[in-house]
Amino acid sequence: MSDSDLLIIFGASFSKHTGIIKARPTIQVDFDPLILGKFHAVTIPVWGEIGVTADLFMRELINDDPKVDRTHDIALHWEKWRTEKKKREKEERGKGINSASVFAAMTRQIPENAVIALDVGNNTYSFGRYFECLAQSVLMSGYLGSIGYGYPAAIGAWAGAPDRPIVAVTGDGGFAQYMGEMTTAVKYGIPIKHILLNNNELGKISKEQLKEGREIWSTSLDNPDFSKYAENCGAMGIRIHDSSQLDESLRQIFKHDGPAMLEIITDPELI
Repeated sequence: MSDSDLLIIFGASFSKHTGIIKARPTIQVDFDPLILGKFHAVTIPVWGEIGVTADLFMRELINDDPKVDRTHDIALHWEKWRTEKKKREKEERGKGINSASVFAAMTRQIPENAVIALDVGNNTYSFGRYFECLAQSVLMSGYLGSIGYGYPAAIGAWAGAPDRPIVAVTGDGGFAQYMGEMTTAVKYGIPIKHILLNNNELGKISKEQLKEGREIWSTSLDNPDFSKYAENCGAMGIRIHDSSQLDESLRQIFKHDGPAMLEIITDPELI
């Protein structure tokens, strides 16, 4: 962004989490007029439906050659980041699977037409770092801090799109908030494929405490075997401790006709 001549922002805001550079001319496009320029002044606000506006841009700019071809630079950035991800997949401390390996396997195994509901916490940040979306739809609660969102959101996604694969991605702390909803999925035959990253900790809170110079306090969790809980509810449950089990275990839950959980024991530091 720092090297660009113009930023065109579709459906994004300028909150402290977004990281949109403020020192460039900006066109902000949103279907909610109250969002335009709400957090930061923009050069040109455009009130419109994002897909329609993008089509208009493409139609008008189709014959305009860029002054500078950045294709090579972008390819180098992609290669650098993918090399870094591969490096992180090899990290091992004997305290659980690293997140880079988890989401690399998910990138390989989650169907392109899936709806993915994300919970709140380090699992969400790791998803953003490592998962490479193709045509999946992603649901998240933004920065509302609504821990526990993931599994109920997946139930809602199934109600809205029952013909698509539905995936829930949660941490252990998030799922524990609403773990009773698995009985709802079993009762109504809702085929949610639940990927649960269990690090026995409220990891995001631990990171925030350390960032503020505090000692880690009251973030450790004494969890049950969530895969056994899934089985007790009537769903499929698988628990793994080794990255070599990731792909086959993901294939198993997606083949299962009904709700299924893959509980992955993860390293709280390798996120």
